[in-house]
Amino acid sequence: MMWETSRTRPPRARENARPATKHPPPVRIALPFAPPYGTRPDGEAESGAMSTYGNFSAPIGSRRAPALRTVGTRERRSHLTAPRVPTVGIDIGGTKVMAGVVDADGNILEVLRTETPDKSKSPKVVEDTICELVLDLSDRHDVHAVGIGAAGWVDADRNRVLFAPHLSWRNEPLRDRIAGRLAVPVLVDNDANTAAWAEWRFGAGRGEDHLVMITLGTGIGGAILEDGQVKRGKYGVAGEFGHMQVVPGGHRCPCGNRGCWEQYSSGNALVREARELAAADSPVAYGIIEHVKGNIADITGPMITELARDGDAMCIELLQDIGQWLGVGIANLAAALDPSCFVIGGGVSAADDLLIGPARDAFKRQLTGRGYRPEARIARAQLGPEAGMVGAADLARLVARRFRRANRRRVERHERYERYVESRRPSQGSA
Repeated sequence: MMWETSRTRPPRARENARPATKHPPPVRIALPFAPPYGTRPDGEAESGAMSTYGNFSAPIGSRRAPALRTVGTRERRSHLTAPRVPTVGIDIGGTKVMAGVVDADGNILEVLRTETPDKSKSPKVVEDTICELVLDLSDRHDVHAVGIGAAGWVDADRNRVLFAPHLSWRNEPLRDRIAGRLAVPVLVDNDANTAAWAEWRFGAGRGEDHLVMITLGTGIGGAILEDGQVKRGKYGVAGEFGHMQVVPGGHRCPCGNRGCWEQYSSGNALVREARELAAADSPVAYGIIEHVKGNIADITGPMITELARDGDAMCIELLQDIGQWLGVGIANLAAALDPSCFVIGGGVSAADDLLIGPARDAFKRQLTGRGYRPEARIARAQLGPEAGMVGAADLARLVARRFRRANRRRVERHERYERYVESRRPSQGSA
């Protein structure tokens, strides 16, 4: 309803201002085009539920206000109201595709792994692999939604993969293509975002309001999570920490620039340094050369970690170097973002204290305002290589809720319309 009130004069600044006069109570205006709720224009009471379009009496602002007040709470607490149904999470990397069924508590019910197809130059080949894994799992589980964590840049709508360095996806509408082939809702997000969500929900980041995830693998990925929301940026590509320039004119990066952070603190950097020492026939590399029997190309990151645990001096030193560069980058991120916790994940994080110990030391030395500000906690991820898959499945559960809610509202609208039409039939017949 609309209300009409008398205007009041603004208070005067002078001391001899007259006291304000009392005004009569507001007058309620009955508008001819806005009948009271529950009545028809002819004055008869409406039987049954109102049509979706029947309530014009409430002002637009009053109808919109409750939604505006609750939208923030819904976003922050969305995981609390998500349906407790099993969903499929998929983690797509340059070398592997992992799919698993995850329940509402983050427990993995079943997992399948396969290599990324050699013909990945064709996006359809990878899409075929995703659909085959989902259909295989659907034979044994009641799947309600699918979440995909892709190693690439995903747009703000979480539909298109704008760029994937290890796959041929270039502005690929992955969500729509997969959803068109499966009978369930689909969500697509960056793999670091899904891993950060999983660690915040079920792992090392539980209870943290401001968290930054750093994934160390072939390169460096990252994600920002604040107050229960993943911060994706205006265009959806926030968190690409690995391409911050830390050494101007340094090592060339596949992104085209030089001196990116991931060229000094990643799995690729670790293997590159070890192979260079082995190729130079350095005395410190004799242990690893003997381990690979002279086949330098066989040197891998997990092998370096294993030898470091066995006491190989060169491998320990290489992990310390990677950890120190990691600490430098974390200090820069702390100056920019000021989180309460950094979670270190990815395959390289399996080195644990051999890597994270030097990172903590370098972080304390490089932190701006050290000694006069609180220091963020640096923790290793708890969910291991399955974090991205678990997070993708959990985020897909939110899509399943919206999908089910949309279907329910569609059915309710149709039922209301049927009841409205049914209630109008007697009056039309009598006329």
